[in-house]
Amino acid sequence: MEKIKWCINKMPKDGDERLSIMSLENVGKAQNFHRSFPQYSITPLASLKGMAERLGVNNILVKDESYRFGLNAFKVLGGSFAMAKYIAGELGKDVSGLDYDYLISDALKKDFGQAVFFTATDGNHGRGVAWAAKRLGQRAVVHMPKGSTKMRFDNIAAEGAKVTIEEVNYDECVRIAAREAAETDHGVIVQDTAWEGYEDIPSWIMQGYGTMAGEAAEQLRSVKVNRPTHIFVQAGVGSLAAAVVGYFANLYPDAPPKFIIMEAQAADCLYRGAEAGDGSIRTVGGDLNTIMAGLACGEPNTIGWSILKNHAAVFLSCPDWTAARGMRMLSSPVKGDPRVISGESGAVGMGVLAAIMEDEDYAELKNALELNKFSDILMFSTEGDTDPERYEKIVWKGEY
Repeated sequence: MEKIKWCINKMPKDGDERLSIMSLENVGKAQNFHRSFPQYSITPLASLKGMAERLGVNNILVKDESYRFGLNAFKVLGGSFAMAKYIAGELGKDVSGLDYDYLISDALKKDFGQAVFFTATDGNHGRGVAWAAKRLGQRAVVHMPKGSTKMRFDNIAAEGAKVTIEEVNYDECVRIAAREAAETDHGVIVQDTAWEGYEDIPSWIMQGYGTMAGEAAEQLRSVKVNRPTHIFVQAGVGSLAAAVVGYFANLYPDAPPKFIIMEAQAADCLYRGAEAGDGSIRTVGGDLNTIMAGLACGEPNTIGWSILKNHAAVFLSCPDWTAARGMRMLSSPVKGDPRVISGESGAVGMGVLAAIMEDEDYAELKNALELNKFSDILMFSTEGDTDPERYEKIVWKGEY
């Protein structure tokens, strides 16, 4: 069985100017925007006390995003807020003045008209963009990489978007979407990866993800956890990871938690950058074959990379079995713990934590992270069973 690879972060720090993107003020604006949606509700924070006792830690707390806006994943938070920020900018307004009611009104149609929002996706982000575009009277075009499942394609198409599956990987789909947006009147690319000349919208998407982190911070108090000692967060391009890390680094500036960044081994560009140790970005090419479809990204978000290299404690390169193991553990919890239905990209944290705590092969990593009976661990199950057929094969039939 393939092993988890890990690398302690020893990269040189930079000026950390990107951290302000995830300031409490910026995240507060995103939270207020999302609260204006009639579909908004706070997603659960599952307290797995029984699992924590079994693994030898104090608390395991799992933010369950399978309840988000009825879309079974967190991604809609980023796309919807980025759209609102873009529209606000076009109108010369602050996003604080744009709520859901205005964005679906005739006044918005008169003031702004209609844009075409382009994106590339492995599933959840594209569905979120399509969902938001449909409700806000906008249009969406979504490109998916080869190997994308019919279920995820159908879910996006059902929201009224134009959807294609391309014979290229995710990163090439991003380039297709960017090119088409540039060639389209009132075309806008809404992508959570950043590159030179394209940083505003990815920053806004990250701020949108901050709603999830902000909710979790408030919910921690209800389980009498003042501050998590460790936060496990998964990464594709690194936008989600940097959003979570950036928010909590701002929330606890004097005593931040240890941040553990987890990637699919087939697309471990952040891990490779950390392993090189010079602070420069590394990329991964090819088909990026992994069951963690939402993490199958080989080119880091430049904004996210800056935050992560300044604040992450360790980077992990995770084989597919870690996600599968996490899915099974969360779906069949210790007696008394709540069940969490977590998809392939959402469950890797649970699988990784179990391996670190139970397998002697990772004793050095366990000690380096100071994981013990006093540890209060927060992780994010970012999707539910967004591909039910694959979920059943893994959880019921034991794949991987």
